Amino acid sequence: MSDLSHLVRPGAQIAVRVTPRASRNAVLADGEVIRVTVTTVPEDGKANAAVVKLLAKALGVAKSRLVLVRGATSRDKLFRID
Repeated sequence: MSDLSHLVRPGAQIAVRVTPRASRNAVLADGEVIRVTVTTVPEDGKANAAVVKLLAKALGVAKSRLVLVRGATSRDKLFRID
């Protein structure tokens, strides 16, 4: 899992590309693009919850500090750190 702690600052917005139903959970920093792969299915917000959990761990912040700003039903999401 990538260490993304250098991105943590209050009010920062982080764009993420999500791949649900992947073979493994992972957070990959590919240049300026952050890719998150989760094994869960995109039903009833399960994949979003898994993305928040993985991203918070990679950033080194609490899950409650991540706010989904845009993309609840999309593969491209925008998170804000509070």
